[in-house]
Amino acid sequence: MPAARIDLDHNATTPVHPEVAEAVARVLRDVSGNPSSRHARGAAARAELEAARERVAALVGFRAGEIVFTSGATEANNAALFGALAGEGAAHLVTSAVEHPSVLEPAARLERSGVKVTRVVVDAEGRLDPEAVAAALTRETRLLSLIWANNETGVIQPLAEIAAGAAARGVPVHADATQALGKIPVDGARLGLACLSGSAHKLNGPKGIGFLALREGTSFEPLLLGGSQERRRRGGTENVAGAVGLGVAAELARRELDARACRQRALRDRLWAGIRARVPDVRCNAPLAQALPNTLSVELRGAAGDVLVEALDLEGVCASSGAACASGSVDPSHVLLAMGRTPAQARATLRFSVGLGVDEAQIDRVLELLPGLVARVRAMAGEEAR
Repeated sequence: MPAARIDLDHNATTPVHPEVAEAVARVLRDVSGNPSSRHARGAAARAELEAARERVAALVGFRAGEIVFTSGATEANNAALFGALAGEGAAHLVTSAVEHPSVLEPAARLERSGVKVTRVVVDAEGRLDPEAVAAALTRETRLLSLIWANNETGVIQPLAEIAAGAAARGVPVHADATQALGKIPVDGARLGLACLSGSAHKLNGPKGIGFLALREGTSFEPLLLGGSQERRRRGGTENVAGAVGLGVAAELARRELDARACRQRALRDRLWAGIRARVPDVRCNAPLAQALPNTLSVELRGAAGDVLVEALDLEGVCASSGAACASGSVDPSHVLLAMGRTPAQARATLRFSVGLGVDEAQIDRVLELLPGLVARVRAMAGEEAR
């Protein structure tokens, strides 16, 4: 029988936890009502939905009534930006140069409609300077939207300090916490966030379900109209089974947070130590002490990342040369370019991300394969250059 594949691309998506799969299957099988229906079948569906809402709220430090279920983090990010800024005309949005496309692209559309957009730069390690963020805020700023932990490099932003600076200026803060959830503590109440986005499939839940946590009293215009669902903040019949799966995944992530982080950090550090010892001319793109415990972004000088991804795939290993949302793109990572990397350096980067199901033996197998593959890809590049 062929060997099981090794998944080191958990920042793209995660395997569904068995308890999540069981919960989703139960709801699909046994709970057929519409949560908006005023009869027993509808009430049963509504009870499932509200229990899931409680579980998500507990993970992120919001109240249950402040959780709005969406189709995923992309919709949640769009809803946060357009909900705060659509129709504002000369209003001002502050974000960063290293955001996920689901923030960068709505920001660009808002800019075309007349909203002023400021994109704060990061340093060579991918970190924002809280003072620089505060200096970008003006009287016209209606929203500060920042990624909490970067999907490509794993860099964690100093969000507590940034949020405090924004609060002092009366500017609401939206955090894209998609990659942070289940890996580091997330407490929206402690930070005073106005809204926060997340997605189930990044924390061992099903695809097609996410949420926007929206602090009560936050100015917001719904992105989707057409019904009274989600307290008129998102029209459309709710995905009850997906929400239940998200709720179970959120509860597991909250309960197992410390153990998961410890386990992931040990695996990531084992991988990095092995790469440094066995592969010459490499560097880590982010200081590991300031990155997610599961994420390693490494530059392998002179080796094309996309070619290495294909070579690893042929050996049964899943990795990434950047963000999954940019797959098929020949452009170098905008995140790495914003950190001051050259296009060649950005293209020579691999992202490894560990999670549920990854063990030491799999890490060691990758370390057996990688040196030979890198040497071969580098040799090919040298021959092509001659």
